[in-house]
This record gives sequence, C-alpha cells and structure tokens, in this order.
Amino acid sequence: MKKITILLTIFLTLNIFAKAISQSQEGPFNQLIIRGVTLINGDGAPPISPVDIVVEGNRIMDVKVVGYPGVPIDSNRRPTLKAGGKELDATGMYLLPGFIDMHGHIGGDAQGASPEYVFKLWMAHGITTVRQPSGRSVEEALDLKKKSAKNEIVAPRLIAHTGFGQGAKEPIITAEQAREWVRDNAKRGTDGIKFFGAEPHIMQAALEENKKLGLTSSMHHAQMSVARWNVLNSARAGLTSMEHWYGLPEALFDDRTVQNYPLDYNYNNEQHRFGEAGRLWEQAAKPYSDHWNKVMEELLALDFTLDPTFNIYEASRDLMRARRAEWHEEYTLPSLWRFYQPSKISHGSYWHFWGTEEEVNWKNNYRLWMTFINEYKNRGGRVTAGSDSGFIFQLYGFAYIRELELLREAGFHPLEVIRAATLNGAEALRMDDKIGSVQPGKLADFVIVNENPLQNLKVLYGTGAIKLTEENEVIRTGGVSYTIKDGIIYDAKALLKEVKNMVDEAKKNENFTLLQPGIKN
Repeated sequence: MKKITILLTIFLTLNIFAKAISQSQEGPFNQLIIRGVTLINGDGAPPISPVDIVVEGNRIMDVKVVGYPGVPIDSNRRPTLKAGGKELDATGMYLLPGFIDMHGHIGGDAQGASPEYVFKLWMAHGITTVRQPSGRSVEEALDLKKKSAKNEIVAPRLIAHTGFGQGAKEPIITAEQAREWVRDNAKRGTDGIKFFGAEPHIMQAALEENKKLGLTSSMHHAQMSVARWNVLNSARAGLTSMEHWYGLPEALFDDRTVQNYPLDYNYNNEQHRFGEAGRLWEQAAKPYSDHWNKVMEELLALDFTLDPTFNIYEASRDLMRARRAEWHEEYTLPSLWRFYQPSKISHGSYWHFWGTEEEVNWKNNYRLWMTFINEYKNRGGRVTAGSDSGFIFQLYGFAYIRELELLREAGFHPLEVIRAATLNGAEALRMDDKIGSVQPGKLADFVIVNENPLQNLKVLYGTGAIKLTEENEVIRTGGVSYTIKDGIIYDAKALLKEVKNMVDEAKKNENFTLLQPGIKN
C-alpha cells in the first residue's frame, strides 16, 4: 500500500508539472548568442564587457570579448548568428554562472510546499543546481532529478543526497550493515549521503564505504551524537562537507568535552535547543588561538568543504527582520506561514518566548562563527552557499540571496561571494568540469540581471532593490531577468508571477489573511 501511495504521489506531481511547463521558457536552440553583456565569472576574475557568449544546445561554445566600454562595437568582431539561431540582447546587463544551492530541501508535507512551488522560486532567483540533502522520498527525489535532467519540468539540476539509513528494513547497528546500506544507496543512483549522526563505529564504516565508492557526503552533526563524533572525526573518516556549524565548535573545545547544557535542558524543547545553541561558540577556543588554528589547518589539509547556511538561523539574532521580510505577503503559502508560527512540535518554530537576551547571544554567535568561516576562506578553504529554506521564516529562493549577503557580512569580497555561490559549489559536487563558471565546453547555466550585483547583492532578490532616481522617483530595480539552464531561457519574473498566482489561489481557497504571530482578525 505504501509503495502504491508513493507511486501515486509521483504520478500526480509529474502530471501537475506536465501542465505547468510554463510559457516563461524558450529553447534550447541550435545556437543562442547572448550579446553585449558584462560577464562576472565564478572564478574570481573581475567583470569584463562587452562580451558575446555563444551557446549551442546546452553547451557554451565561445566567450568572446567584442569591444571596450564606451566605444561602439565593431560588428565584424562579433560571432555570426547561424540560420535558425536566437539572439538575446543583454547590452547593459550582467551575466553570472548559474547559482548552486548546496542545501535545498524540495518542500515538504509539513510546509505544504509542492516541488513546483519550490522549483519556480529557486529558478526565479538564478538557482540552476541544487543539492537536496534528504527530505523527499528517495523514489520521488530521483524521479524529479531525472525529469529535471531531461528538462521535462521547470526545475534546477538536482543532486540527491539520501538521509543515512533512509529506507533501511531494520535499524543499522553493525559496521557491516552500514557498509551494505551505503552500497545499496549507490546502486539506487543517488549522488551521496546526508548524515545526522550515529554510533562512532557506524559513522566510520559508512563514511569509509561512501568514500571508496567515490560519492560525496554532507552532514548536520546533530547534538544527540556530536559529543562523541564532531567535524574532525567526520572529515578524517571521509566526509566531504559539513552543513550549518554543529560539530565545529565542539571540535574547537579546549577546556571541556560537552556543551554547557543547563541541567533542566531537554533537546525536544525547541526553545532550549536553539536558545542554548546561541551560547555555543563562546565555549569554543578563541579565534586564532593555537587549538583554533590547529583545527582549521587539519580541515584545510583534508580539503574539507564548509557550507555554513548563515541565513537559516538569522531569525535567532533578529526575529522581526525574518518574519517581516517583504516577500512573505505575496510569495509565502498559507500552509508555510502556519508552519513558521510558534509551536512546541514544529521543527524550527521555537518562538516560545524569544527575546533580547537570546538575540544578543546569537549576534555574538554569528561574530565568532563568521570569523572562522572567513579565515577558512582566506587560507584557501572551500566555502559554499546553501539556504536550507522552508524553516524559520526563510523562503525558497529569497533565502539563498540572503545567504550571499551574509557571506558578504562575514568578510567575503563580492567576487568571493559569487565564487562561493558558483565554482566552489561545483567543486564540492565534483562537477566543476560541467558547471560553476562560464567557460567553453561547460553547460549553459547563467543568471542575467539588469543591475550590477557586486555593487548591491539586493538586486538579485525577486522583489528587487529600492532605488531613488535622478528624477527623485522611488523605484524597484533588479530582480533576476533571465535564468538560463541547459541553454533554455526562463523569464525569471514570469516564474515569480506564476508563484504569486499559486499563493493567491491558496489564499482565496482558504480565505486566508497573513497575520503576524499573536495578532487576531
């Protein structure tokens, strides 16, 4: 019965997508030439323009500088358009490699967020590749991955990480069981594993086997297991990247072995869990101390990737900012808004009585956390951009752009931010020969925007950035104009409009008005 239900869910999802392939897309083309754009590449190179980019099918064929700023372009220098080809005039616009979200859940039943809703929000923000760290069933995730690869649905390229133990017929209690599950997981066609924690001998065996198979891995070092297995244990055993920051302060302890839990602490109490997490970094070794440096140098030597997901915890340091974000009114589903509300059972809805003291603790937490991340980057470490949207007032797509802003706050130059969002993610996925920068031979994944994101990352938000014109008029500018994936052009603003229509329809059907917590009609 369970299998029938899963297959029915997949069928209904794909049937919806079959009807929903939107008028917002065009292509691929036998030839596409993007004319006159300013290229901001993902490899850290400075912007250059004007550039013509030639695409055939889903591949970049040529990246040609065709002139100089302020000088008319000599048409003889430009690539020739073939019969049946498509030109996209991007004069005055900015082109970046497609963004890679290294931590993106494809909605969820609790949130009431369908894959179509999530995918269109991601694509509307230039996200062309997403690593999905468990969440949806393996069958559904792999089916959506295949449909996306064939461009049969509007969706980013999906990299599927299965939750460790997901689908196991019995509890994994031996090292051999762990190895067997890892081998079976690889046979299913997944790209790797998302770990949360297990007994040390289980973790060791599973990570060793996954590494032997050449697959990538990610981990949220859950607090129930981290006292005996922190980030250093994982990295030494073969983990390729860590999510969030759990497990890193614990590796940096130099005067204790466990977090300083209050004696009435209960992990199932979300206010306890997140309130005390805000006091964790101050318990770690001080920045640039001997132990702090030693941990960092070992992680660097292991070529370990840090995926901080700063944005998903931002409400902890400024709840009002996160819950009053301007996109909630138009783009957040009623079901998702209800999921965000204070609750004793919904994960991440820990607003039992969140106050000034908790926010100050989290501000200090961020300062120490960002110091480590920025220095890791400065010493040559790989840092990526991930959002973990769908929790804690963070909305798909919009939260990813906020992650870029927070990397900037951590100390990254805007070009380093773009590299974290593109080439670094591609390297972590071992796909840098295919995506992550704009180079001949790579897949044609691009983000095109009409404002310079290096000057203001806010222009990448779907709602754009506020600007006062020379005529003293307040306008909205920016918002991604085009997302191109596999050579297919998507009108990003049209995708957002389709999402808004979904939300409007849900509000109408439910007679729903978005109200802030504690406010009654």
